[in-house]
Amino acid sequence: MFDNLAGFFIHWAITALALWAASLVFNGIRFSSSASLIVSALLLGFANAVLRPLLVLLTLPLTLVTLGFFLLVINALMLLLVARVVRGFTVSGFWTAFFASLFISILSMAIGTLAPNAETTIYRLPDSSPHVIST
Repeated sequence: MFDNLAGFFIHWAITALALWAASLVFNGIRFSSSASLIVSALLLGFANAVLRPLLVLLTLPLTLVTLGFFLLVINALMLLLVARVVRGFTVSGFWTAFFASLFISILSMAIGTLAPNAETTIYRLPDSSPHVIST
């Protein structure tokens, strides 16, 4: 049950870091406290895990017609939804959310490649080289 907990906390920290960086880059994004930043990161991860796949499925024809660019709109809508729900987190408008969600996605992906993978465990057998086993 707790096997993926480390991966969850790593992903949560990456999302929080990307949101914080976006608030520094974009004037239209503000957090009133660090608690609102942490809650926003948690809720954004939840929205992306639960609501985003449903929206992608419902808007599949539009996504196909726009060659996938409508997914950027869905990302912006997820950020606007989180800003609407979390007190202390504000986004000034759609275009700010659009470009900030693009920035957050790219930064999260870049930081995620540097973060340790919680699903990979290295076992060292006696008198041999390390063996990587993915779970």
